[in-house]
Amino acid sequence: MEKNTISYKSFEKSPIRSLKHNTYFHVYDKIFSGYRDKDITFVEVGVAAGGSLFMWRDFFGPNARIIGIEFNPEAKVLEKEGFEIFIGNQSDQFFWKDFYSKVGPIDILLDDGGHTYIQQIVTLESSIKNINNGGVIVTEDVHTSYLSGFGVRNLSLINYAKKKIDDINLRFSKFKDHGERDIFSLEFYESIVVFNIDRKICSIESKPMVNTNNSLHTATDFRYKDIKIRIKFIKDLIHNLKSYLVLRKFFKK
Repeated sequence: MEKNTISYKSFEKSPIRSLKHNTYFHVYDKIFSGYRDKDITFVEVGVAAGGSLFMWRDFFGPNARIIGIEFNPEAKVLEKEGFEIFIGNQSDQFFWKDFYSKVGPIDILLDDGGHTYIQQIVTLESSIKNINNGGVIVTEDVHTSYLSGFGVRNLSLINYAKKKIDDINLRFSKFKDHGERDIFSLEFYESIVVFNIDRKICSIESKPMVNTNNSLHTATDFRYKDIKIRIKFIKDLIHNLKSYLVLRKFFKK
């Protein structure tokens, strides 16, 4: 089935061996198709022998600037193929600071590096501010968040992403001056998390709106008409009141 995808066809054309999970190609087509044949800067972390760089050059087209980041200095040989190659440790914040000072803002970052939590999260935190509006950060192989040997489990990439969900929802107007202002949304796929960057949309104040139709109709709010819901609501109210009475003495000290 993946053989019908555009990204798989580019994968097959690569002259150098590359390793990808078969389920990734459908995701690639979904999240990257809008960037094809555009003047973009694409960065991949973890390029090994360079097979995937050829894949992405074919997929995105001749207008794309393709950059690879690799820990192994031997990857520099890929510059002969027209790629920009940077050698460095993705868990080093100073590497990223130097990298973006040289490269400037980018459109897509694909993290296929070492997959440890510190590598994934430092890469994200160092890159979010350096992604153009409408760009994305894609972290691959996040199944390591459920495996041993990649870091302290409660500090995994998936738990980081869950925290970002909380931060996004804090943009709601009742939570004034809080909330995520770079990441517009997150997408979760099997083994892949996509961080969509759009500061312009994030800056919009969240507030209720009524359309401009002059015809006024009202409807009864039936949310609490269900007797079971009303009983639960009353029980919760009583419980909260009891808790308040018990706890307030501690806050008065």
